[in-house]
Amino acid sequence: MSSDSKPGRSASDGSGRLAPVGRHLDWEGCFNVRDLGGIPVAAGGVIRPGAVVRSDCPERLTEVGWSALVRYGVRTIVDLRNDEERQGDLLARPVSLTTVHVPLDDSGDTAFWSYLWENELDGSPLYYRVFLERKASRCAAVLAAIARARQGGVLVHCGLGRDRTGLIAMLLLALAGVRSDDIASDYELSTDRLPPLFTALGMDDQTDVIRKILARKNTTVRGALISALNGFDVEAHLRAAGLGDDDLSVLRARLVRTEGC
Repeated sequence: MSSDSKPGRSASDGSGRLAPVGRHLDWEGCFNVRDLGGIPVAAGGVIRPGAVVRSDCPERLTEVGWSALVRYGVRTIVDLRNDEERQGDLLARPVSLTTVHVPLDDSGDTAFWSYLWENELDGSPLYYRVFLERKASRCAAVLAAIARARQGGVLVHCGLGRDRTGLIAMLLLALAGVRSDDIASDYELSTDRLPPLFTALGMDDQTDVIRKILARKNTTVRGALISALNGFDVEAHLRAAGLGDDDLSVLRARLVRTEGC
């Protein structure tokens, strides 16, 4: 399968469910790109290949990388970063793409981010539940942007493609009816993809630091993500934050491919 072809095959993961094959995408200039397509939906069907792709920042894409992205069917890019994080593209972004900026962090709320930092919650799914409880309207705005994107694939990204992107991917998959353990498996895939990106950016590898923080809290990446979803009604919470029926319906139609379709 070529690096920019859509994943459509599945294989048994030993549990009787379908496990996605070939979801990672090699787009030159990015390191942590994968299609959500192929993840099984609990009620039947799978996440539709090509509907939503998650990634690290595409500003570093080469001409070859941008070409692969366009050939893959992406037509809208949803950028979760704050204004000050945007440095501009290495090469001109193809004119066929629509970019929507929906900053997720609410970085102006310094008290909130200080609380996360002081309690070692930032940098892993440990912060997801408290963020959802206090910043649900930010999440709803991102999901609305995805629902209202024009026809074609949607790329969602932040800087590393791990935490903010992981939070939005978690919500999308939960709304689509994906099991929490499968959502956690998707998040975990970033762990092995990020060390080369840290090197390329001249950053210290955060993997071991995060693992030790999680260990001090008697959990793991998987455990923290599943805990964030445990007992949490994602749909009700997002509805209360302003995500309407139309957007929810469109999101599910975009995301879920039933068997035989």
